[in-house]
Amino acid sequence: MSKWLEHSVQVEVDVPIDLVWSLWSDLEQMPRWMKWIDSVKILPDDPDLSRWKLASGGFEFSWLSRIVKLETNQIIQWESVDGLPNKGAVRFYDRHGSSIVRLTIAYDVPGILALMDNLFLGQIVESTIQADLNRFKNYALKVQNKS
Repeated sequence: MSKWLEHSVQVEVDVPIDLVWSLWSDLEQMPRWMKWIDSVKILPDDPDLSRWKLASGGFEFSWLSRIVKLETNQIIQWESVDGLPNKGAVRFYDRHGSSIVRLTIAYDVPGILALMDNLFLGQIVESTIQADLNRFKNYALKVQNKS
């Protein structure tokens, strides 16, 4: 029996929504701010599909993800179609000069990690993705300041 965990985190970024969107929607750039994401490759024959690789502490997982909803400056929603079962969405809220980025992820706990206490695992994942959003905030501010 599988056990899905879900986490939501958000950050306010003092950058206009257009820049936040352009940075986040370039999926192959995600390893710049997402600590556990080793690589993201968009499939050349289908831009709605991307191959993801997660690597951390000796663990390595990969999956193929499909974008199921995409609305410019509002939402990118995905679900895995093979590999590590996961789904989620990143939502963008325009605050007229700044932006809120809200990331929700859900995943089937991989068998090797199922031995861990789910509360402990959840705290690790949630603190990691919050740190990822904080890194994104700093990255977006740096990009904006270079402009």
